[in-house]
Amino acid sequence: MTILAASAPPPASCRDVPWTSARERAHAAPTPLPATRAPLADAAGSALAEALRSPQPIPAFHTAAMDGYAVGPGIGPWRVRGVVPAGGIWAGGTLHAGEAVGISTGAPVPAGARAVVPLEQAGRSGDLVHGPYLAEERHIRRAGEDAPAGSVLAPAGTRAGPALLGLAAACGYDTLPVRPRPRVRILVTGDEVTRTGRPATGRVRDAIGPFLPPLVRALGGETTDVRHVPDRPAGSLRALVRAGSYEGADVTVVTGSTSVGATDQLRRLLTEADARWVVDTVACRPGHPQLLARLPDQHWVVGLPGNPYAALVAAHTLLAPLLSGLTGRPLPALPSIPLAGDIRTVPGRTRLIPVAWDGATAHPVGGHGPAFLRGAALADALAAVAPDWRPGQPAPLILHP
Repeated sequence: MTILAASAPPPASCRDVPWTSARERAHAAPTPLPATRAPLADAAGSALAEALRSPQPIPAFHTAAMDGYAVGPGIGPWRVRGVVPAGGIWAGGTLHAGEAVGISTGAPVPAGARAVVPLEQAGRSGDLVHGPYLAEERHIRRAGEDAPAGSVLAPAGTRAGPALLGLAAACGYDTLPVRPRPRVRILVTGDEVTRTGRPATGRVRDAIGPFLPPLVRALGGETTDVRHVPDRPAGSLRALVRAGSYEGADVTVVTGSTSVGATDQLRRLLTEADARWVVDTVACRPGHPQLLARLPDQHWVVGLPGNPYAALVAAHTLLAPLLSGLTGRPLPALPSIPLAGDIRTVPGRTRLIPVAWDGATAHPVGGHGPAFLRGAALADALAAVAPDWRPGQPAPLILHP
C-alpha cells in the first residue's frame, strides 16, 4: 500500500515541524466553536465566549468586614443605638459622634460610621461600648474597592472553573456565554489490539482507549465515542473518516495508522479526502508520526501514534492546543523549570520525558519507552528537552492535568 496519493502530498512545510511550532500551529488553526449561554451548573469546564464584567461595584455598598460595632466619629465610649444583622439595613439615619450600632460581617455600614471595632477588641457595659480608636474606615470594605462597575473580571477564553462560577454567581449571573466543550470521537486502530484481559502472544492490550477520554475531559473536551477499528478490511477506517460519519463530533482522533507501515492508512485517506494539512510529523521523540488535518467540511482529524507513551506525548502536542483553539482559550503557557539528572538530547528533536518536580528542580523518573506508561503514571509533568538544552538549564513542563 502506498502511503500518500501522489497527486496531493502534504506540503513540505507541514513535515517534521519543530515541537514548539507544532503546538502553536494546532492552536491557531481552528476557528472557535459558536458561543452559547449555559446555566452556571452546566458551564463548568467550558470557556468564556465573552469577558465577564461586573454589573455593579463590588462590593455594591460599604460593608462590615468584621463582626463588631460600627462607630461614629471621635473616641469612645459610644452609645449603641441598635443592630444591623447580615442581610438587614440600618434605617436609623447617620451615626454621629458618640454613637454606634452592632453589626455583622457583610452587613451594610450606616452613613457616618468611621470604622468597625471588632467584637474581640470591644467591651460593652449596658448600652455603652468601649474600644480602641481605629484608623478611618478600618474593617470597612468600601463600595467598589474590589472592582468598579463595568470592570473586566475575567477575559474571554477563561476556563469556567469553580472559582469563576462562584465569582459569576456573586455578581448576580445565572447563565454565562461560553464556548461548548469540543466533542471528540476516538478511533483506536490495529488488528493486534485487544480490549479486555491479558493479551495473548502477538497481541497487545489497548492502553490508549482507557486514558484518552479522561485526558480529553481534562483538556476541555468531551468524548462522544471510543471505537476500535481493525486494519483489515482496508475500508474500515475509510468509512469512519469521511463526511457524514462523525456522529456530532467536532474532532476525530485516530490512534495508530499514522506511520509508514503497510497497514497505516490515515495519511492516504486524508490525502484522498483533500484534507488541509496543518502538521504532518513533529520533530520530537517519541511521537514523531503525529498529524493534524482539516477535512473540507471543517471536521478536524488528529493522528496519534499507536504506542501509548508516544500517543500521550502527541495528545499534549497537537490535541491539547487544538481543543484550546476551538474553545477560544489561549495557548497554555508552560512553566520553565531547571532540569537535573542524566538527560540526553537528540539532535534535531525535542525529547519529551516524564519528570518529578519538587518546586525548584525537575528530575527524570525513567520508564518512558514509547510503549511504556510507567514514567508518565508516576510523574508530575512532561519536560520538553530541546536539542540544544544543556544540563541544569530550564525546560518547559507540561503539567499533568
